[in-house]
Amino acid sequence: MQANSQQPRVCVIMRTKNSDWVIDRALSALFSQTFTDFELTVVDSGSTDRTLDIVRRYPCRLIEIEAADYYPGAVLNSAIEQTTGDIVVFQNSDTVPLTQHALSHLVAAFDAPDVQAAFGRQIPRPEAVDWVRKDYDSSFPANEPAPPWLTLSLPFAAMRRTAWECHSFYEDAWASEDTEWGHWAKQNGVVIRYVPEALVMHSHNYSLRQIYGRRFVEGEADSFIYHGGDSSLRMLRRTLSSSAGDLKYQLARGKFGDLFNVPLRRLVYQWAYFRGRNFGNRRALKNDTDRKTGQKAVLSRYE
Repeated sequence: MQANSQQPRVCVIMRTKNSDWVIDRALSALFSQTFTDFELTVVDSGSTDRTLDIVRRYPCRLIEIEAADYYPGAVLNSAIEQTTGDIVVFQNSDTVPLTQHALSHLVAAFDAPDVQAAFGRQIPRPEAVDWVRKDYDSSFPANEPAPPWLTLSLPFAAMRRTAWECHSFYEDAWASEDTEWGHWAKQNGVVIRYVPEALVMHSHNYSLRQIYGRRFVEGEADSFIYHGGDSSLRMLRRTLSSSAGDLKYQLARGKFGDLFNVPLRRLVYQWAYFRGRNFGNRRALKNDTDRKTGQKAVLSRYE
């Protein structure tokens, strides 16, 4: 990172927990970028592996919090308040930039004065299973705009500080802080740009337990973002449709080994969302501000 007598133009915020299997690659790639006018803030939520030892090898500000205090929206808001820079960049600790120009491409999006936020293209890891590859192929195209339902994705993204000051990350539920911000932006005509040249590697081969936790909190969050609950009929339709899509994707590629797992995986995927959405709707109707159920649902499945 180059020496600069003035405040850096960009602050990078990285959230970590037990990421020693990948964080060295993520940090090494960050500090190998051609764009160097940035400062890094790392927020760690109770790592018990070698994550902190690795982080301390790099020039950064380290903020340590308790695992029980980790609520994504609140953590990001607090971290941004403690940083400077006109542009706030978000890079997950398991997100690895794949070119030396990824950050410069992301930041260059703000040369257009109307752009208030931007996000890069994510491609899955080499070990990603077929259903994960299918989801990433549809979410992060190489030569087309991002699909309309994906307005912002924080594993590698950025926004103007002034835009965050207009609308901070929501804290009502545990997950989907980027989805809520992107939805707000879309509803208010705020421009978010998809930058496929800002290329990073990021994906997860979730187990069924992890899928349940992740989709539960996404459903809970959606009840606050879009309002209302879910129905059994919609859940069934989504299960059938997504299962058919997975089967078609795998058959087209001659992948037959995982075919029998597709219906079960998508049923868990949609059932968890259904339960989370309706749980969140009950919370919203009761003005229940307790976010601990969602936090427990996801974090207990990652230990």
